[in-house]
Amino acid sequence: MTNVILSPCFTSPAQLAHTVQANGYAALSPADVCELTHCELANLEALKSSWNDLPLDNFLKDGGHYRRRRHSCFVVTGSEVRQTPHRAHWQPLEYNALHGGMKRLFEPIAPATVNQPVWPQLLQAVGKVCSQIKSVQPWYVEAHQFRIDTTGGIGRPTPEGAHRDGVDFVAILLVERTQVKGGESRIFEATGTSGQRFTLTEPWSLLLLDDERVIHESTPIQPTAESGYRDTLVLTYRAHGFQE
Repeated sequence: MTNVILSPCFTSPAQLAHTVQANGYAALSPADVCELTHCELANLEALKSSWNDLPLDNFLKDGGHYRRRRHSCFVVTGSEVRQTPHRAHWQPLEYNALHGGMKRLFEPIAPATVNQPVWPQLLQAVGKVCSQIKSVQPWYVEAHQFRIDTTGGIGRPTPEGAHRDGVDFVAILLVERTQVKGGESRIFEATGTSGQRFTLTEPWSLLLLDDERVIHESTPIQPTAESGYRDTLVLTYRAHGFQE
C-alpha cells in the first residue's frame, strides 16, 4: 500500500496572523520562516547539531525510551528576550491526562544554543505574531527540544494523544526527520467537528496553533530503515505567566 503524505497549505508571513485568526492554525515554509525571522536558513541550520545532545526523557508514563528532550523558559517583551531561572515543566491534568500534575525537571537547553543570534530572533518573531492576534504584551515562552526515535520500533511524539497545552499559542518547528514514516500533524476544532491533517517534511517549516481554539496531536513514527528519528522545536506562548 502506498503511504500517502499530505502536504500543508502554507501561508505567507504577511498573512500568518490573519490565517491563525481565521482557521485556528497556519503553516509557513522554511523560506517564509526565514523571512519572518529575518535570518538565513544557514542560521537556523546552525542550531541543528544541538539535537544530537538531548538527554533521555525519564518521565514517560508509558514506559517508553523513545523521547529525548531539553527545556528552558523565556519572557519575550517586544524585542527583548530574557531567559528565566531554570524551572520544572508543569501542566494540569485538564490538558495532559498522561503527564499532567507532575513537575518534570528536564535539563536546560544548552547555552551554546540559546546564545546563537538566531535564537532570540526566532522567539521575537513568533511573539510578534502572537501580539498581532491577542495584543502587545509580554509572552511567557517554554521552549522544548524533542527527539523522537524508533530504536524500540515505534516513537510517539504525543503519547498523551490529541490535546491542548493550556497556553495561548503553540509553535512547532520541524528540525529534521530521518528514515521515518508517520509523524502526521492532526488538528481538530476544540468545540467543533472539523479537522485537518498533513505532514511537515521540510526542515524548519512551522506550524502555529491557537491553543484555545484547536486540539492537536502527531501520529507515531516508524523506521523506514534500521532506525530513524524526528526532531522538533516546540515553543509555547502564554500571557500572564507560566503555568504553575
